[in-house]
Amino acid sequence: MFPRLAEQYRSVVQDLVMSLQALASSLQSRGMAATCYSCGDGRDGHGASFVANLGTNHMVRFLVSDFGISWIESRNGHELVKLEGAEAIQELQRVAQMLQNGPATEAALLAGAQQAEPPALI
Repeated sequence: MFPRLAEQYRSVVQDLVMSLQALASSLQSRGMAATCYSCGDGRDGHGASFVANLGTNHMVRFLVSDFGISWIESRNGHELVKLEGAEAIQELQRVAQMLQNGPATEAALLAGAQQAEPPALI
C-alpha cells in the first residue's frame, strides 16, 4: 500500500509542476511578473517554486516537492499567510482563477486570503 501511495504523491507533484509552469506562462503573457522554476528529473525527486507579484509589494510563493506543498503570501517582505497541503492547493486555485478571469485587485485577493481557513499567520 505505501509504495502505491508514494507513487500517487509523485504523480500529484508532477501534475502540479506542469500546472505551475503553465500558470506562470499565462500570467507572463498578460504582462504580470510570474516565474516558475522546476528541478529534478522526475525519478529522484521533482519540484517547483512558483512566484507571482500581485501588486504593490504583495507576492505569493507556491512550493511543491516530494517533501511537501506550501503556499506563502507576503507583503513588504513579511509573511502574511502560510498554508500547507490541500489548503495550499485550494488557495493557489482561488488566486489563479481570480488572476486569469480578469483584472484582480489587491483588496479582493487579500480579502480571500483573510478568509482562508485556517490561516497560519506568521
